[in-house]
Amino acid sequence: MSEARVALVTGASRGIGAAIAQKLAAEGYRVAGTATSEGGAAAITEALGEGHLGVVMDVRSEDSVAAALGAVEAALGTPVVVVNNAGITQDNLMLRMSAEQWASVIDTNTNGLYRVTKPLLRGMMKARFGRIINVSSVIARRGNAGQANYAASKGAVEGFTRALAQEVGSRGITVNAIAPGFIETEMTAALDEGVTEQLRSAIALGRFGGAEEVAALVAFLASEGAGYITGETIAINGGLYMN
Repeated sequence: MSEARVALVTGASRGIGAAIAQKLAAEGYRVAGTATSEGGAAAITEALGEGHLGVVMDVRSEDSVAAALGAVEAALGTPVVVVNNAGITQDNLMLRMSAEQWASVIDTNTNGLYRVTKPLLRGMMKARFGRIINVSSVIARRGNAGQANYAASKGAVEGFTRALAQEVGSRGITVNAIAPGFIETEMTAALDEGVTEQLRSAIALGRFGGAEEVAALVAFLASEGAGYITGETIAINGGLYMN
């Protein structure tokens, strides 16, 4: 890159999002990472260092998204790479799932994708370059009992990806999704050892993935070398689910 491009990573305070932000920064991007709290945003700024930024963003709020994007624009410039990683789970069997549990997951994981991506499209079109990378999940295709809301939200992410790719491809903008399986994060570290072993036994490679492996895939999709890949969902699950 002749001039460092600006990349926005939502949900960058920990886990996969933090690894993606660190990788893109190492690759020479000016990175803005989002968190839902001031403390989280400050931690991102400290972790990424000079020339990068942590900002508060609640993807459930258009006002919050607009304020965060304004701060990024003022500090770093217009993002032409966005990694839509922010997401939540609210697990329950469907018979017991509350309307709030359903709605909160859909609003964050699916509606949040709309709120963040739409305002960034104009800048990408003007630059005639863009990389939109949406984080789905193996659960979107494999399914999982107690996660109907999460599976629905991530299935929508993949449909959104395919449709938007057809709208913006002529402007040099690619839109892809990645679908991680079980990745070593704080969440998986908290699992019971018996559950962990059961999960590992279902994975062809016999292990959980590393957040840095997911980050490497994202960095490739953000690069010039991935310019002829669009509308795809790329699985990164160690062989847990193949199709």
